[in-house]
Amino acid sequence: MKRIKLLILLARRGAIGEKVKVTLRDLGDELGVSPQSVLRLLEDMEGEGFIEKSVEGKKTYVEISPNGLAFLEELCDAISGVLYNGVIIGEVISGIGEGAYYVRQYSQLIEEYLGFKPYPGTLNIRVIFPRTVFDALCGVRPVILPGFVKDGRTFGDVKAYRVRIGDAEGAIVIPSRTVHPPKIAEIVAPIYLREKLNLQDGSKITIKVVKS
Repeated sequence: MKRIKLLILLARRGAIGEKVKVTLRDLGDELGVSPQSVLRLLEDMEGEGFIEKSVEGKKTYVEISPNGLAFLEELCDAISGVLYNGVIIGEVISGIGEGAYYVRQYSQLIEEYLGFKPYPGTLNIRVIFPRTVFDALCGVRPVILPGFVKDGRTFGDVKAYRVRIGDAEGAIVIPSRTVHPPKIAEIVAPIYLREKLNLQDGSKITIKVVKS
């Protein structure tokens, strides 16, 4: 575990593609170990081919090797696969009052492409986990609601991702020109979710992305 933390620490310090100067004391302070322990870790990691190290006088320079970078990439993929598995934990918040208008405009398309007649409004969620809506939707193919022109006004494409909240179905909708930050998810559903699930502002909910 200390080796992984040290490798990540070196990456943060810019030891990718070039050697950077490090001090055993600084690294030890960040890891919570002695400088001697850091030296042993560096020597072990050099022996395993994860880093390349050189010493010039009293200065130590370290660069993460290609093997070390490949290890970090594999670690990142493994962690992402565990954490970003289509589960969103969020907090119910009030919207800005435009959800009902846009749901009415796209109602026919929602019924055609998603298979349900939407309740005229959206449930707005502030995402607590993962970091953004897009992290949870990464790798999931959306249903595209095509844009159209109505009364001289252009309505753009909307990406819809099927989700379930408990036993209720719905979809996260992301307009091509969204005004919401990636921490906010808008959900359309065939029912009034606040009433069905007894939700109010501040309620915590778990959303599961349905992967096709």
